[in-house]
Amino acid sequence: MAVAAPTPRGVRSSTSTFFLGLVTGLVYFGGTVYWVVDVMRTFGSLSTLVAGLVGLLLASYLALYPAFFALLLRRAIQRFGDMGVWLAPVLWVATEWLRGVVGGGFPWVLLGASQATVTPVVQLASVTGVYGLSALVALVSTAAAAVAVSRRRVHRVGAVVAAVVVLVVAVAGAARVRWGTLTTDGRPMRVGLVQGSVEQVDKYDTRFRDAILRRYLDLSRETIAAGANIVVWPEASTPFFFDANTILAAPVRALAAQTRTPFIIGTDEMSAPERDRPEQYYNSAVFVGADGRSHGTYRKMHLVPFGEYVPLRRLLFFVAPLVESVGDFSPGTEPVVFDADGRHLSVAICYESVYPEILRSFVLRGSELLVTITNDAWFDRSSAAYQHFAQGSLRAVEEGRYVVRAANTGVSGAIDPYGRVLVRTDLFVPVSLAVDVRLLDGRTIYNRIGNLFAWLSTFAAAWVVFTGRRGRRANVKPAVS
Repeated sequence: MAVAAPTPRGVRSSTSTFFLGLVTGLVYFGGTVYWVVDVMRTFGSLSTLVAGLVGLLLASYLALYPAFFALLLRRAIQRFGDMGVWLAPVLWVATEWLRGVVGGGFPWVLLGASQATVTPVVQLASVTGVYGLSALVALVSTAAAAVAVSRRRVHRVGAVVAAVVVLVVAVAGAARVRWGTLTTDGRPMRVGLVQGSVEQVDKYDTRFRDAILRRYLDLSRETIAAGANIVVWPEASTPFFFDANTILAAPVRALAAQTRTPFIIGTDEMSAPERDRPEQYYNSAVFVGADGRSHGTYRKMHLVPFGEYVPLRRLLFFVAPLVESVGDFSPGTEPVVFDADGRHLSVAICYESVYPEILRSFVLRGSELLVTITNDAWFDRSSAAYQHFAQGSLRAVEEGRYVVRAANTGVSGAIDPYGRVLVRTDLFVPVSLAVDVRLLDGRTIYNRIGNLFAWLSTFAAAWVVFTGRRGRRANVKPAVS
């Protein structure tokens, strides 16, 4: 007969712990992904009520991960007494990493992304990736909580150790930036970024097609005149299928050939129907060489749920209008690297820039410059566009590469390999930029080991659940959950 183990003094029940973690998650994601409701209401033709319910459903799902973290931490305290609280950083990373992979993942607003603009600290990402930054932030919170709820000397010592860890990370990061050579190594290159600032409702209206194309051509000429070696257009910038429509694509090809300037064009693509399946649609980036011909296509591999396809379509039939206005897309399968006369560069499309693994796969294939193209018009003037830009900037540090970003409505810009923003645009402003970057071929520790830190954290979480001896009764106040 099994006997339930006693719960350490001051530790809440599992039900209460889960509920408090869920509430914490709802507050966290309600305050960061609130913009989803407006996107679904404005572009998905959903009523405010239905959009709100779907937004609540998304936030509730995401909140499950902080709730599971709370249960894991409760388990750690049960096993190891109040010293178990110091496992919080790795337990948090485990649940955060799972959020980024389960069901395709949604690694938006990871805790470590909060350090994107803290230059000395963010250098840690070159070793551990963003998940190491999440652990560092969680460590600071753990130290504060441990000291607040316990008078034991060991926790005060732990807080001092945590402070020393942060100091070492910051000093080492500052030294990396101060004496690093990533901004002087490699071959220089000037990249032209074109931001057309086209309203989402106008993009596929045939009445505006010619005007949109003229705007992009005019902005491209500006950046070529400024010395750009290559011109980048945003995601889905052409209001037509670029490779399929020879007449409308002709002016772009002519400009590339006349100026001997390669282009990267964000466009939708339609495959020819086959016997066993209908035509398929892809969100693509086409590389147009200096001869005006297409020399390669990258198809977006990680699609946006409820934006480019509907998961569980039969169950969630009522949100199908979200993709009807832009098409139901199929994913690509290859992390293509373009060769622009010996310059190797890759393109992440929109949402892909928040996935460390995708950008890493490009560098492993030889990419010397990371390009992101996106259409953030969906976000209007909410914080989502700024969140997207900040999260994408972390990839520069992780991979030791310059990142350039062309967005339809902003934020467009460039980030150096240390995560410093070189230039960025405002929202909803037509503008062209010519930014100087360098092509780099070195590899960071993170690029070599990938998400090893996240894996180890996940193993630690499994260890807490399935193994370990029971520690002494926790000496914590009842307020600890």
